[in-house]
Parts: sequence; structure tokens; C-alpha cells
Amino acid sequence: MSTTLQLLLAAGGLLGLGLALVLAQLVPSHPDLGQALHRLSPAGAQQAHTAQMRTTPRSDGPGDVREVLGAWGARHLPAGLWGKVSPADLAVLGMSPTQFYGEKILYASIGVVAGPVLAWAAMVTFAIPVYVPVLATLVLAGGLWFIPTYNVTTDARTARVEFSRALGAFVDLVALEMASGSGPRQAMEAAAAVGDSWVFARMREELSRTRWSGLTAWDALRQLGDEIDMPDLHELADIMRLSGEDGARIYPQLKARATSMRSAILSAQKTRANEVSERMTLPMTLLGLIFLLILITPQMLRMVSS
Repeated sequence: MSTTLQLLLAAGGLLGLGLALVLAQLVPSHPDLGQALHRLSPAGAQQAHTAQMRTTPRSDGPGDVREVLGAWGARHLPAGLWGKVSPADLAVLGMSPTQFYGEKILYASIGVVAGPVLAWAAMVTFAIPVYVPVLATLVLAGGLWFIPTYNVTTDARTARVEFSRALGAFVDLVALEMASGSGPRQAMEAAAAVGDSWVFARMREELSRTRWSGLTAWDALRQLGDEIDMPDLHELADIMRLSGEDGARIYPQLKARATSMRSAILSAQKTRANEVSERMTLPMTLLGLIFLLILITPQMLRMVSS
């Protein structure tokens, strides 16, 4: 058999194998009935949602470099290296753990790259030992490594304040819908459809998921409160359960809850404003003393010279 014929037979075999693999992918498979029923059950739907929250960010695409770096770091770096960050803080920001890991690696990489560049610029101007740039690079990379943890903590605190404000408006809207004769689910869905902020979008997402997951709307709110550490959602879920399961009139409870939430937010804002004012007292006092010293100094010098 000639070499040309052998090559033709090998090429034909590879082509046939490729076509067979393509056809095998096109043939519909028979799913496991037990697994399919589990995925459609409320517990399976909640597990799928939790897994999606842990692996997929809400706002970024699959090509996010933080996801790639975070997945690599989760596999190869020690677990204790990442520091302590609350899963609820990541959940309220819509950030997956791999995104958080990738952001820390990215920040540290910037420090590793920027350190030698800055050191080289300094060595051109000043005569410094070699170990100084090395130590400066390590310190810069270490400092940048902890910045994402601080950002997550502060951003989550800000996001919860924003969530509380929007939730107060949401409770007011639900109360108005309930007063007009709507049911609990219809009232919450209509209220969630009014706003266009990320809080209302999150509420719409949770409520729409209950239509196929088998969960009640108030159970979904309670689970969301557990996920993002928002106790206000627990209280709203308890109030809506009274109407959904017992048929109780909950308009007064909703209005009272909305009023108490607004009062709590206003008190927190006043407390924060007072803290800022107290922090500004010392700088303003020092500024006044310096200004007074500037006015008195010429007179004192004139008296001393005379």
C-alpha cells in the first residue's frame, strides 16, 4: 500500500470520526428523571440559585479577568491567604468569591509591576541600595492585596443603607397595592415593577423566580434577607405571610413598618452627621488658633523690639 493511499485512509478516518462526534452531540439525550425532578423542586431550585451566586457575577460577563484569576487562585493558593470576608457582603454586592479572589490577585499584581518601575525611576535619580526596591515592592503588593477586602466591607455597608431606603419605598407601595384589593404576590410584584434601581431589580428577580421554584414570595424574601444579611426583609416576610396564609388585613402593619424604617434611617443619618461634625471640631479649632496666632504675632514682635 502506497504512502499516499495510507494518508488518504487516515484523513478519511479522521473526517468520519469528526462527523460521528458532531452527530453524537446533535442526537437528543435522555435525561435522568430523578435529577430533573430534583432540579424542578424548591430545594433543587434554591441550590441552583446558590451555586449560580457563588460562581457567576450578576453584572459581568464570562470573560471577566477577575473570574479567571480567581478560579486559578482558588485552586492553587491556600484558603487562609484570602482573609476573612463575609459571604453576605459579597452577596449584597452581587460579587462571587472567585471575583473577589481575582480582584485581590489583580491588585497585588499591579503592586508587583508598579514597584520595580517606581524603584527604577528612583534609582535613576538617587543612589539607593538594591534591597530597598525589593522591600518597597513587597510592601506595595501587600498593601494592595488588602484593598479589595476593605472595598467589599465599605461598599457592602453603603449598599445595605441604599437597600434599606429603597425597601421603605417598596413597603409603602405594597401597602398601597394591598389597600386597593390586590393579593400579597400581586402587590409585591406590582410594587417591584415600579422602581428601576438595583434594589427593585433584585426584588423582581426574586419574586419572578418563585413562580417556577415552588417557593412562596415571603419565603423568598426571608431567604434573600438571610443571603444579604437584611433583617428588615425578615419582618416584611412575616407580615406578608399573615396575609398570604391567614388572610389577615396587613395594611396598618405595612404602614407602621414603613414609618419605622424611615425613622430608623433618619436617626442613622443624624447620628452620622453628628459624628462628622464632631470630627470637624478639632480641625476648625486648630485653624482658629492658627489664625489668631497670625494676628497676634506682629503685635508681639513689635512689643519685643520696642
